[in-house]
Order: sequence, then C-alpha cells, then structure tokens
Amino acid sequence: QVEFVESGGGSVQPGGSLTLSCVASHTVVRVATLAWYRQAPGQQRQSVATITSGGVTNYTDSVRGRFTIARDHAKKTVSLQMKNLKPDDTGVYYCNKAKWRGNYWGQGTQVTVSS
Repeated sequence: QVEFVESGGGSVQPGGSLTLSCVASHTVVRVATLAWYRQAPGQQRQSVATITSGGVTNYTDSVRGRFTIARDHAKKTVSLQMKNLKPDDTGVYYCNKAKWRGNYWGQGTQVTVSS
C-alpha cells in the first residue's frame, strides 16, 4: 500500500496563493498517474488536477489557469501550486493515484480561502 503525506495548506484571503506538497512512500508512484483531490465542506471528494508519469497534466475547469501540478520522480513528490485562490477552493486537499477507488486516503491538508 502506497501512502501519501500532504502538507502546505493554510488560510489565505481571496486572490492569495499556496503551494501544496505530497510525499509518497514507495517508488511505484514513479510510473503512476497522480492526482490532487479536493473535498469541499459537505461535498464529495473530486479530482482537480492530474499528472502522468511523463508529465502530461490535466485540470478541472474551475482551476485551469490558476493551479499548476508538478512532480519530482527522484523525491517521490507531487506539488500543487495554487494562485488567485477563491472561496470555492476551500476544502481538504489530498493526493493519491488518479481515478483512485480504494479506501486509503492520507490525512489531507486544509485550505481555507476567506476574507
């Protein structure tokens, strides 16, 4: 079981920026497509950004142009740079394999965007 540890969340005002980081426990993630997910209050967890092992990225419409996902194979990390944050970006952010349907999730990192 690959485990993930997320960090970097916080509280910011609208328009602010944050960069999230996630470290994986196993090198198997080097060949996996990874994703950042967001669970807003009262809503289901959803994918907001994905990155393949080759570096191809994809974003949900609501964050495209504001968020940037990146990965470092050597460090087994995946990051999410978030700019021009909006109140709707509030939630707990998790990283995991893309299209994950298993039960394991890390502890996540809380992002709160509020004035």
